[in-house]
Amino acid sequence: MKTKRKEDKINIVTLGCSKNIVDSEVLYSQLKANKFDVEHESIKDDANVIIINTCGFIDNAKQESINTILRYAEAKQQGEIDKLYVTGCLSQRYMPELKQEIPDVDQYFGTTHLPQLLKTLGADYKQELIGERLLTTPSHYAYLKISEGCDRPCSFCAIPIMRGKHVSKSFEQLETEVKGLVKNGTKEILLIAQDSTYYGIDLYGERKLAELLRRLSDVNGVEWLRLHYAYPSQFPIDALDVIAERPNICKYIDIPLQHATDNMLKIMRRGITAKRTQEVIDTIRDKVPGIAIRTTLIAGHPGETEADFEALRTFVAHNKFERLGIFTYSHEEGTHAGTLVDDVPQELKEERAGIIMDLQQQISAEHNLKLNGKKLKVLFDRKDNGFWIGRTEFDSPEVDNEVLVDAKNQFVRIGDFANVEITHTEDFDLYGKIVS
Repeated sequence: MKTKRKEDKINIVTLGCSKNIVDSEVLYSQLKANKFDVEHESIKDDANVIIINTCGFIDNAKQESINTILRYAEAKQQGEIDKLYVTGCLSQRYMPELKQEIPDVDQYFGTTHLPQLLKTLGADYKQELIGERLLTTPSHYAYLKISEGCDRPCSFCAIPIMRGKHVSKSFEQLETEVKGLVKNGTKEILLIAQDSTYYGIDLYGERKLAELLRRLSDVNGVEWLRLHYAYPSQFPIDALDVIAERPNICKYIDIPLQHATDNMLKIMRRGITAKRTQEVIDTIRDKVPGIAIRTTLIAGHPGETEADFEALRTFVAHNKFERLGIFTYSHEEGTHAGTLVDDVPQELKEERAGIIMDLQQQISAEHNLKLNGKKLKVLFDRKDNGFWIGRTEFDSPEVDNEVLVDAKNQFVRIGDFANVEITHTEDFDLYGKIVS
């Protein structure tokens, strides 16, 4: 196997969300520790062993995963690669069907099958690496998965099918992981989970997100700590006090609300009313002045009437969320909503989503206009098309607004913070100059 290992080159291909990125980083670290020649998203495309970490969340993501598997299966048929392995959510959810439909894959693995995957590759699962990983993101920021799985019964979501029940990581494990990341130069830690507000119930008997935020923000070297995927039902209000009081916790929260009427929230099995949803939003804004709220919504869920949609539009117009995304409903087998009639035509789903995003574009433009002339702290992620591109504390990587600085006239190192005076604003982006 040692001789073979020197010949093989492995490429890990990651599809889907930030949780999958973390899983791929763990796999990457294990293979490196086993002295494999391995890359993540290799641009050379010269690997002879491919591992695809798939997403199975909604139709578009599933199709992208299937297309990627088929592309590499064809490459294997043509003799361009030797081995093809598939892991992740799609594989977990549809393994029997995938084995039958795409037999050219050498082996399929589920979301909890890392040791088996490593064994198949001839690698040892190194327990001492638990909590450590090589980053596939720029080194100055990293995603930190604080728990796995989800206990929520949301009608539209297949996550519990693919990821299982909620399991929190301990305070100590997460602190160790953050210390390791900071030691290697990471400045921003992005907390992720299927449901971050459920954190701690299984380990400590109660919600412990507030204490986790305190502990992690106390780690020396953490300059930004950012909270994602906060569920609105039974939201732990004490976490807001910590966000407000700690200067290195970003004034930012990602709280997927999905809808805004009692009818739809009940059908979606969200465990919250429209009134309580608004109360949570108002409390967030009251306790953390100036916070940027990111939310996601769903258009065209079964049962969504024209009146429901109009109420949703009014809700968005009223709350003026700083950041917002909207998905069209995807009919998923195995979910509660999958047993309902998918009664909103696809064209209407897309039309409704478009209306909300047009409204959000106006809202974002209004928010940005108020920043003209302001001085903001910016973390720079990359250089692209003649601009240094970074983010404020109100923006998460990949999904939110960006700050652009002309690279012809000014210099900044990737991964550094700088103060930027905003000189020009657009609907979703800011332009500025570096100042002292």
